Amino acid sequence: MYIVDVKTQEHFDVDITSIESQDFKKITKKEYFFNWKLEKNYEINKLIRTDDSKILGLVSIERIPEEWRIHIRLLSVSVDNKGKQKSYERIVGNLLTFISKLAIKEFAELACVSLKPKSTIAQHYIKTYGMNVTGATLSLELPEILNLVKKYDNGK
Repeated sequence: MYIVDVKTQEHFDVDITSIESQDFKKITKKEYFFNWKLEKNYEINKLIRTDDSKILGLVSIERIPEEWRIHIRLLSVSVDNKGKQKSYERIVGNLLTFISKLAIKEFAELACVSLKPKSTIAQHYIKTYGMNVTGATLSLELPEILNLVKKYDNGK
């Protein structure tokens, strides 16, 4: 997986790994929009460039095996990567793809990824990532998951 520098169009490989306890010192509400310490009881993954340790995006998930899905509790990019002046593109798409691949690994063809977006960003998720409206949540099922994997996972 990779991200793209908005100004230069240069590609940078990324890693998505579990957050480490010392990461919480760097994850401030000012930088990442939420108090991520409240998510400590859930799985949190971070996205970084492979050549840099700065956290560019975060996702907190809850596995719901009885419904064959992984629910995204919280998803955020760093302040430098939000809006029209962002530094990198593809951060959210890579995080969604990573979670989607976890769902496929656990639930095969029944895999589902869900999230409950703020109303202002829901249309963006539908248009950009192919998410479906499912009641109060948005979701990705196998066809949409496969589209994301094809677009964002460049064989790595």
